Amino acid sequence: MNRPLYGARMWRQVGEHLIGFPIGVASFVFTVLTLTAGAGFSLTVVGLPLLAGGLRGCRGLGGWARRRARSAFGAQVAEPEPLRPARPGVAGLVLATLADGLCWRSALYCLLMLPWGIISFTLTLVLLVVGWPVLPFVVGWLAAAHRVLVELLLSPGAAEQRVRELEEDRGAVVDTAAADLRRIERDLHDGAQARLVALAMDLGLAKEKLLDTELSAEQASAAKMVDAAHGEVKLALQELRDLARGIHPAVLTDRGLDAALSAVAARCTVPGGVRVNVDLAGPDGTAERPDSAVEGIAYFTVSELLTNTSKHAGASRATVDVWRSADRLMVQVTDDGKGGATLPDGSPRPGGGLAGLAERVGAVDGVFLVESPEGGPTSVTVELPWRTRAARAGR
Repeated sequence: MNRPLYGARMWRQVGEHLIGFPIGVASFVFTVLTLTAGAGFSLTVVGLPLLAGGLRGCRGLGGWARRRARSAFGAQVAEPEPLRPARPGVAGLVLATLADGLCWRSALYCLLMLPWGIISFTLTLVLLVVGWPVLPFVVGWLAAAHRVLVELLLSPGAAEQRVRELEEDRGAVVDTAAADLRRIERDLHDGAQARLVALAMDLGLAKEKLLDTELSAEQASAAKMVDAAHGEVKLALQELRDLARGIHPAVLTDRGLDAALSAVAARCTVPGGVRVNVDLAGPDGTAERPDSAVEGIAYFTVSELLTNTSKHAGASRATVDVWRSADRLMVQVTDDGKGGATLPDGSPRPGGGLAGLAERVGAVDGVFLVESPEGGPTSVTVELPWRTRAARAGR
C-alpha cells in the first residue's frame, strides 16, 4: 500500500529535521567542551575521568538519537550492550569508556549533527514556505541520509555483535551445564541415595535382631559381617551425600543462597565461626533469586574460599556478605588470617585455587578481585551478573 505523500510519517520526519538543528548545536557544544577539556587536562587526575564523562554523555545522546531514528526514519539499528567495566571502581569505568568504540563513534555523530542539522533544518524550513510540491521527496531523502548516518555510527559494530553472539552461546553453555548438574544431583538423591538409605535401614534392623539372640560361632561371624556391611553402607551414603552436595546442593535449589551459604558456614572449621549476611532484595524491596547458573557459581565460590580459609589462612573468623547491586550479584568473603594469598602484583597464583575461581567467575562475565597483603586481612570480592546472557535472551 502506498503511503500518502503528506501522511503522519512525513510530518514526523519534518519535525525531526526541524528540531535537529537545536539538538545538533547542543550536542556539538557539549562534545567539543567535554572532550577538549578532558584532553587538555589529561595529564592531571581529573583529565581522563572528564574525558570519559564526555564520551559517556555522547553515548547517551547516541541512544536518544537511535530511538528517534527508529520512530521517525524507520532505522534498523539494535541497542548495544551496556558498558561493563572489567574491574570495579572509577578506574575500571574510565578504562572501559575510553576503550569503547561506540562512545567514540557517538562523539563523531554529535559533532556531525551541527552541519547536518543546519542543512536539514534549512532545507525543510524553506520548502515548508515555498516548496510544497517537492517537500515530501526532499524530506524523505534527508530522512534516508540521516538513517544511514545513524546505522553507520550508532549501531553496534560487527565485532561487537559477534562478541555478543559468542557471549550468549557461552551463557547458554553455562546454563545447560548448571541444569545438568542439578539433574545429576536429583538423580543421585532420588535413586542411588534413596536405595542406600533403605539398605542401611535393613542392615541396621538385621544387626539389632542378631544382637537380641544367642548365636553360634558361625552366626556370630555372620553378625560381624552384617555389622561391617552396615558401617560400609553408612560410609558410602555419607560419601554420596558429600558428592551430591559438591555437584549441586539440594538446599541451594530448594531454599536459595541464604540457607545454602549458612550450611557451608556451619561446616567451616574456622575457630571463631563464619558470619553470613545475605540481602537479595530487589528494587521493590522483595527478596529475589538470581539466575540458577549464577547462584551456583556464587555458592561454589564461597564454599571454595571458606575451605581455603580453613586450611591455609590461619584465620580466627571470617565473614560472607552477599547483596544485590542493580543487575549485579555482589559477593565478598573476608578473613583475619595471615594474607599473602596472591602474587606481589595482586593477581591470583597461576594454577592455584583462586585462579580457578577467577576463571569460573569470568565464564559469566564476572569480576574476581583479591586483596591479600602479607599479614592480612584477606578480602575477595566477586561481581556476577544477576542474569546470564542466555537467561536474559530467553525472557
